[in-house]
Amino acid sequence: MTETFHEFVVHRSPALSRRAYLLTGDHQLAEDLLQSALARTYRHWRRIRGGDPEAYVRRVMYHQQVSWWRRRRLAERLESEPTDRPGADHSDATALRLALAAALRQLTPRQRAVVVLRFYEDLTEAQVAEVLGCSVGTVKRHGHDAVRRLRAIAPDLVDRTAERSPR
Repeated sequence: MTETFHEFVVHRSPALSRRAYLLTGDHQLAEDLLQSALARTYRHWRRIRGGDPEAYVRRVMYHQQVSWWRRRRLAERLESEPTDRPGADHSDATALRLALAAALRQLTPRQRAVVVLRFYEDLTEAQVAEVLGCSVGTVKRHGHDAVRRLRAIAPDLVDRTAERSPR
């Protein structure tokens, strides 16, 4: 049992870590979130290893993130613009990622979860509702509010992403 779980962690941690970062907007919180989700997953490994364990871990992460937010353990750090660091890559792609990360940090955790699930994970509204344990209408409302807020706080992102997407 331990060997298969270890294999799963080694192979899937990078992708799960990226998702955790998108949910939290902070590298240390993302590490904590992933570690917490993997610890919970390990307790149920016998039951879930035959199915889709990655989906289970993602679901645990989404629920844990919302739970942290509800208990107000997370102190959101809102920055209007990302800080520049010496020696950082200043390419257009990096600037776009930083602007997107800054914009995502300004969303509520629930809105961020909906955006990540809908647009990064490419899930349907019904699938997002199932993962988050809410109604499709709630997903639609959070998604609508999130996109509206992203357009208001970062209108240049819409233009820049439209230019980069294949036609």
